[in-house]
Amino acid sequence: MPIALAFFVHYAYLILFLWVLVEQLGIPVPSVPLLLTAGTLSATGRIHHLPALLSVLAACVISDSLWFTMGRRYGNAVLKLLCRLSFEASTCVSKTEGYFTRRGPATLLFSKFIPGLSTVAPPIAGQIGMPYMRFMLWDLAGSLLWAEAFLLPGRFFGDVAQKSAPFFHWLGHFAFIIFILMVLGVMSYRFLKTRKFLQQVRELRLEPEELKAMMDLAEAQGNKAPFIVDLRHPLDYKPDPRVIPGSLRIGPNEIRQHSEIIPRDRDVVLYCTCPSEETSAKLALQLHKLGVYRVRPLRGGFEGWKDAGYPLVDYEVDTPASAVLTSEIAPVSAHAELPATSAAASEPKPALPLL
Repeated sequence: MPIALAFFVHYAYLILFLWVLVEQLGIPVPSVPLLLTAGTLSATGRIHHLPALLSVLAACVISDSLWFTMGRRYGNAVLKLLCRLSFEASTCVSKTEGYFTRRGPATLLFSKFIPGLSTVAPPIAGQIGMPYMRFMLWDLAGSLLWAEAFLLPGRFFGDVAQKSAPFFHWLGHFAFIIFILMVLGVMSYRFLKTRKFLQQVRELRLEPEELKAMMDLAEAQGNKAPFIVDLRHPLDYKPDPRVIPGSLRIGPNEIRQHSEIIPRDRDVVLYCTCPSEETSAKLALQLHKLGVYRVRPLRGGFEGWKDAGYPLVDYEVDTPASAVLTSEIAPVSAHAELPATSAAASEPKPALPLL
């Protein structure tokens, strides 16, 4: 038996535990190749299925419990940290929030099958106040499904491979190389996918300074201000419910289904809470394909605008999800920034019509 394979077999359960723990803590190292390898070796009897499964479940319980607790205590700050660690998490924050809104704790049954979603689901569950025992039952069930979905196919492959002695002998000699290639393949795919996306978005991004200048110019000349869309999920409003002046709250799905609500006669600016503004950037690219060309994501999103010291206002009217929007948007005020302490006490301002 090759040295690498012998080492893995000897420390299999510890390696499984540590590898899955690291991935579930947010480091983008794929566990699927390791689970398939462990499942294949279980066909030889050198690794036993039940201890391997328990090692994976223990890692999931520890990591998910940690993120759940941090999500409950620190809320949005934890999600921002995860977005910076993971290739996929920044996109999946808004997805996971939507899944929890529609499906509740059942989201945890399939979250581990989706890159990024696996990492952000536990802290969001903690943030929305889900009871820990309820979270743990659903999370454990989801972890069990995820682990068996790869351990069992690996076992099946190992059983088939054993029927051909030459092939099984060859597989034993090159198992470590095959494993390394699978890991590198998955990581390369994720990296190249993210890099391609960022290249597409780089030319579209609008700096906060540019948006402020556009708003000031429109006010000075009496023209229509840019159409600004707040894509944040209701959970994201908790740390700071204010919005960029003139913003309209519309969900990403609503815009995709009813692109006619986006005006074509002025610039459209989208913003979210993702550090890499992935939600707004992806939506901007999708709207481009639908014929809405004057749409750009705001670099840094809400936090980028806030950190630049530009004005924020209270959102006076929540806009209902509708294909025909007749409600109102937040008032534009380019002269005064409303601090969080005084914003709630300010007098209501007349809202502007949407179109």
